[in-house]
Amino acid sequence: MSKRHSVKYKIDRRLGENIWGRPKSPLNTRAYGPGQHGQRRKGKLSDYGLQLRAKQKLKGYYGSITEKAFRRLYDEAARRKGDTGENLIGLLEGRLDAIVYRAKFVPTVFAARQFVSHGHVLVNGKRVNIPSYQVKIGDKIEVRERSKQLTVVLEAVQLAERDVPDYVEVDHNKLVATYARVPTLSDVPYPVQMEPNLVVEFYSR
Repeated sequence: MSKRHSVKYKIDRRLGENIWGRPKSPLNTRAYGPGQHGQRRKGKLSDYGLQLRAKQKLKGYYGSITEKAFRRLYDEAARRKGDTGENLIGLLEGRLDAIVYRAKFVPTVFAARQFVSHGHVLVNGKRVNIPSYQVKIGDKIEVRERSKQLTVVLEAVQLAERDVPDYVEVDHNKLVATYARVPTLSDVPYPVQMEPNLVVEFYSR
């Protein structure tokens, strides 16, 4: 697993949006970019700039996925039938760490990646420690018995700042979730506007 070296909230400030919708985001108090030039007026972005920004925002939202891994997902989305942008969203939401996050077993996407890689999650009764593992419709995802009393889990379940989307069915008493269906862009509760069509344009250049 590759390690993310940048501070996660710098992603928010660099993109100029609170992409996870979290109350702790520094953008809530400092609505400008990081660094000594952060408060300079920004010029109008080119088409390429808009496309790159859309890609970086989507990549950043899912825990700063590496470019190699993100490109692999895009290629798979393009290979499948149907709308490439919608396929890409479906593949991103089908990642095991994304499902763990959506089910509110952990508070953040970064915690979800770590939670999975440390072996706290079972898929259909078997331990899976690969955050990018693609969950299939009907798969049962659960927190391992010995991990159910972890503070991070108990606190996440009580979080009021986000709801579980309807394509993930969850029993928080048993800490078990089922991936009910592949979502479309309109189904996903992004706090900010995501533009997978611009991501497709970026890679189609």
